[in-house]
Amino acid sequence: MNIRQIILLTALFLSAVFLFALSPVEPQQGHIDIIQIQDSINPGVEDFMKYAIKRSADDKAECLIILLDTPGGLMTSMRGISQAILNSPVPVVVYVFPSGAQAASAGVFITVAADIAAMAPGTNIGAAHPVTAGGADVPSTMNEKVLNDTLAFARSIAAQRGRNAEWMEDAVSKSVSATAEEAFKLNVIDLVADNLPALIKRLDGWHLQRGAASVVLKTNGVEQRTISPSLQNDILRIISNPNLAYILLMIGLAGLYFELSSPGAVVPGVIGGICLILALYALQTLPVNYAGFLIILLAVVFFILEMKIASHGLLSLAGALCLVLGSVMLFRNPQEPRQVALSVFLPTTLAVSIFFAAVARLAFKAQKTKPQTGQDALLGMIGEVKLQIDPEGKVFVNGELWYAQADQRIEVGDKVEVLDVNNLKLKVKRIGGR
Repeated sequence: MNIRQIILLTALFLSAVFLFALSPVEPQQGHIDIIQIQDSINPGVEDFMKYAIKRSADDKAECLIILLDTPGGLMTSMRGISQAILNSPVPVVVYVFPSGAQAASAGVFITVAADIAAMAPGTNIGAAHPVTAGGADVPSTMNEKVLNDTLAFARSIAAQRGRNAEWMEDAVSKSVSATAEEAFKLNVIDLVADNLPALIKRLDGWHLQRGAASVVLKTNGVEQRTISPSLQNDILRIISNPNLAYILLMIGLAGLYFELSSPGAVVPGVIGGICLILALYALQTLPVNYAGFLIILLAVVFFILEMKIASHGLLSLAGALCLVLGSVMLFRNPQEPRQVALSVFLPTTLAVSIFFAAVARLAFKAQKTKPQTGQDALLGMIGEVKLQIDPEGKVFVNGELWYAQADQRIEVGDKVEVLDVNNLKLKVKRIGGR
């Protein structure tokens, strides 16, 4: 091949590349992401929502639609979710769905924080007054502080999204609630849609002002992608309930305590270790008061000492008291009124305290009980001389013939008591006189 042919082929190749670069590229079809939340608002749900928002932004989705049905949940998780929605790079649509669903308590803030808030007919929103885990009012010592903080947060979200701040205040302070139609008339939500296809159709062409930019949603005919929670999200969602986390912590400590008191049992130690790891995983995402956690550990220390020291139950009593105090303090956070429910706290604490005390008593009793096997079991036993001891001989003890020695001469047939065992030889003394 000569130089002219090489130049010609090179020119043809460059021309083809140039024409390919200039050819029109078919625009990539957009998509919308959809997630479903049918649970209380907890750290697991918070983690999943943040993951979905990030993934939608990375995939450049038109919007993220959250199908919401929640009775409420943790205030800290609600704040984290609301903050993630307010700062989301991708438009977020919260749709209270299906009919019969609710956006209560923490769900109110999440719905109002969305770029577009929608509800299905037959759903309701409201009742956002802070309560404890058992549903009771927040104790008066922290009620005013928590309420004022929640009211300020409600006004802030409503003002940022241009929604009815007065109704939001009533939802928090008076626990008012509204149906989908009432919420639309009160400017709490943006629209009412019968189902998901109807919502997607209504969203097409919707204008949003996101900062300095104006965004127009294109949702008709686009691909719908469902984002499912990962195994990690599912585990965290299940165990991040304060009641379940507390039960796992108690089971974990009880299992390890039993393993320490009875080495070799294996199964209690394995179960306890797994429960304790799950509890610690949950506690790192919950508003934990670590002073309460340390007091619970101190209770375990007292129960362990009960196995070693004859305190006549005082250490067990101190351990039970510390267990109660630590449990009360464990989730005590002024900004988080939800605590371990009383119906969970009382029976769990009582059962674990009795278990700890019983195991400690049995372990202490076992330590003080005379050995039933081995050389130590021979101490104090009574035997009969079979071969004159002077100073050594043989005695019959516990069905066996042993070499024995004594500090005095002992005749055949005399009864002796075992004082010591040394190198398979007994040290004995005569019982009674001759």
